[in-house]
Amino acid sequence: MDTIILDVGTALVLIAIGSIIANKFRFSIIPFLIILGMLVGPHAPKIGIIDLTFIESYDIIQFLGRIGVLFLLFYLGLEFSVGKLIKSGRNIVVGGSVYVAINFVLGLVYGWIVGMPLMEMLIIAGLLSVSSSAIVAKVLVDLKRTANPETELILGIILFDDIFLAIFLTTMSGILLGGSTSAFGIITSVLISIGYMLLFFVIARKGAPILNKLFKIKSNLNFIIVIFALLFFVAGFSEKLHVAEAIGALLLGLVFSETIHRDRIEKLVVPFRDFFGAIFFFSFGLSIDPSTLSDAIWLALGAAIITIFANISAGIIAGRKAGLSHKMSSNIGLTIMARGEFSIIVANLGITAGLSPILTPFTALYVLILAILGPLLTKESKNVYKVLNKVFRWSDKEEKKKIEISS
Repeated sequence: MDTIILDVGTALVLIAIGSIIANKFRFSIIPFLIILGMLVGPHAPKIGIIDLTFIESYDIIQFLGRIGVLFLLFYLGLEFSVGKLIKSGRNIVVGGSVYVAINFVLGLVYGWIVGMPLMEMLIIAGLLSVSSSAIVAKVLVDLKRTANPETELILGIILFDDIFLAIFLTTMSGILLGGSTSAFGIITSVLISIGYMLLFFVIARKGAPILNKLFKIKSNLNFIIVIFALLFFVAGFSEKLHVAEAIGALLLGLVFSETIHRDRIEKLVVPFRDFFGAIFFFSFGLSIDPSTLSDAIWLALGAAIITIFANISAGIIAGRKAGLSHKMSSNIGLTIMARGEFSIIVANLGITAGLSPILTPFTALYVLILAILGPLLTKESKNVYKVLNKVFRWSDKEEKKKIEISS
């Protein structure tokens, strides 16, 4: 215990190095931090006073990582509101439904083909269905595509995907963590979880005037202490009701997104989100023994191939339904390809519930593959479209339609 601060400090130095490298190459920080975590841990060497095994500090690093998940989901809740959901257009609802349905169904089929039990099948289907909001947003900004015609639909699908994530995690946490074995008990756990979530939606819509007055605190110090205290309390209380603590954080963020304090909270939360979020990805990698990854290579590769196919298909269908060109539609599927923090959160739910240990190396490899391939495919979307166009001859079909209309 005498070296606990040094151990945590060493972990933070590694995280800082990973962040600098990621920024240097203008790439997502997620794969770098997961790989760093995988390279150290119990199997790593001890160099003098620097202990890279992190055996004594492992629990603390894991706890700091859990805090990172809370901040990630809390910030996500702040980013959208019930009002925005209600105003979401038909294109977003249709596009989001198509995207989630294709990925989820193919995920279920894939889980069944590889012989997974039912609960593992559901977890795999869930983690295959959620893209990384953080990576997608970074890619759009880095490639200067925020003003592109298809970007509005991309962001809408991401929003829809986040809602699906909330419902999926709430439902699955009720089933997996509720301790229910009978059908009645499982249904009761699920209903309690969904009812708990709906309660926050009602508070968000009806309680904003009261919250505006209640949290009108001038001092930033007192303000942030009150907000963070509430965040941790709600997250912990949610877990007592067998609702994932991360969802409790998301629901609280949703409530505050309807208040006048939203922008102030966002500015105060961002540094904590980035700092503890980075520790989360590192801690996830730390929990992986590289020697076990060989057991999940083909499983992860198969899932990645299915995801690439599903995303391109869903993007084209959603884009065409919205009246976009084939090129713009293919951009949608390629841009939302990346998997990251939310796939890991879904996997962690299964791991916490004591499901198959293969979920850990499988998710790590799956996220790594798509966290790297996703941004690369988006960057090369023009060349990808050219290949797809040669196969499906979209430009020829569009040209024929123009000729028919003009004649």
